[in-house]
Amino acid sequence: MAPTVSVIVPTYNRADALPRTIESVLSQTLEDLELIVVDDASQDDTPAVVASYDDDRVQFIQHDENQGASAARNTGIERAKGEYVAFLDSDDVWLPTKLEKQVLTLEMRSDDWIAAYCEAETVHPDGQHPLVKWVTELISRRNETEGAEGGEELIGPVLSDDLHTSAGSTLLVKREVAERIGGFDESFDRFQDPEFLIRVLQEGKLACVDEPLLLRYETGEPSADAVREADEHFRRTFADTIERLEHQGIDVVGAHHYILARRYIDEGQFRTGLRYLRSARPPTPRQYPGLLLNIYSGIRTRLG
Repeated sequence: MAPTVSVIVPTYNRADALPRTIESVLSQTLEDLELIVVDDASQDDTPAVVASYDDDRVQFIQHDENQGASAARNTGIERAKGEYVAFLDSDDVWLPTKLEKQVLTLEMRSDDWIAAYCEAETVHPDGQHPLVKWVTELISRRNETEGAEGGEELIGPVLSDDLHTSAGSTLLVKREVAERIGGFDESFDRFQDPEFLIRVLQEGKLACVDEPLLLRYETGEPSADAVREADEHFRRTFADTIERLEHQGIDVVGAHHYILARRYIDEGQFRTGLRYLRSARPPTPRQYPGLLLNIYSGIRTRLG
């Protein structure tokens, strides 16, 4: 019989981190699952790591050449047989009851509810500078942004960076929905998670298990220029929706300019950062400490 959940883990050169991710899936209290690890042409020991697990629920698929995380997720969707598909990045960890609570949440609701996410906690393997830790805790927006539920009315908050779901590692969605919307857009190498989530929200409602059931491991950040290119592609894709939201008074473009301003300032590119900041949505009081931290980081970068 088909499993309840197909878990899809795209991976690339993460043999060191992958075991903790696999073990968090195999330790789920919901045992009726299949785990599909899609190796996007890694050059490390990823095949041997996956082969070391003697569990019939584990499947391994290997791309001949690197195609990107979106393509790897789509390969997993094509292989999946579960009623639901769930996505997990190959360096993150689920707590044991994650899938059980999400599936139960959806089964207790009407058919309009087609997907669920959960809260997340960020793990810094190498620790944090005390100042950074204090600012991070101060500006945490979990109480403001996580826990929202609904359908198309959530598209605006997702686009305006006011709702963060960590969808790439929290999202559980009905497989038929993931297939119907064509999976992930492979033209995206960043912002693919919110892009996919927006199309899910166009199909039905998103529920939330209001508990931190994901440990998200902090990894390196892409360059500001890479984020800018991806951000422009993201906004072009949803240009009509963004225009409609702007007419409703939701400053989507300003929110994205604020994201870019912080990225450039953090790298010490103050002229470019300030240019974006002038056209950005004004920061809230909770955002000022984070912006000051970016300025501090940028100054350190400039001073070498």
